Amino acid sequence: MSTVALSKSCSYDRIMRLFGSMWFLLLALCVAIKIGSSLTDPWPSLLSGFCLAIFYMLLALLIMTRAPAKAHADGLLPRVAAFVGSYLPWSISFLGRTDETLPNLASTACVLVGTIMMLVTIRHLGRSFSLVPQARSVVQTGPYRWIKHPLYLAEEIVVLGVVLQYLTPATVVVLILHVGIQVCRILYEEDLLRRNCPEYSSYEASRWRVVPYVW
Repeated sequence: MSTVALSKSCSYDRIMRLFGSMWFLLLALCVAIKIGSSLTDPWPSLLSGFCLAIFYMLLALLIMTRAPAKAHADGLLPRVAAFVGSYLPWSISFLGRTDETLPNLASTACVLVGTIMMLVTIRHLGRSFSLVPQARSVVQTGPYRWIKHPLYLAEEIVVLGVVLQYLTPATVVVLILHVGIQVCRILYEEDLLRRNCPEYSSYEASRWRVVPYVW
């Protein structure tokens, strides 16, 4: 790669990291403002909002500190799927919240479990975290010993928690659409890794994608 091309690639990566992290910081700020303006709400509602704000801040930090990629997915569709899958479900935070105790407690449990899973996964994934399908390295430790995409599973659990906070027919539709988009992201990512990481073929042959014995 030429010096000019490398410079452009690095500049693009920095810009994408900046905008990606700013989006999640904005969401964290919006949730924090809602919490601050509704301190008289039931504690389950406040707790679920607090956990969600922490999750958004962690995502922003991960995006800002990720390592440069070895290769990127070709074409427009993988990028569209990545951006829609990454940002669409979190826009639910701009909608009105539910004050019911049970959905908020269930939401808190989902967000906490998903966040813990994400932190455990990131401990092994390191700075290989990305939104758009990118090839960095094949991680085979921690939860990656059992499934190929533990981070997607953790994210989906948190998204379920967000939907429970803002439970309407529209948010359920968003959840269903998000699951479909995530499946597309997984398939794009696997294709990229096969083409750029020779060790990936032997790794994927002995692992389930997301849920053991299901898919």
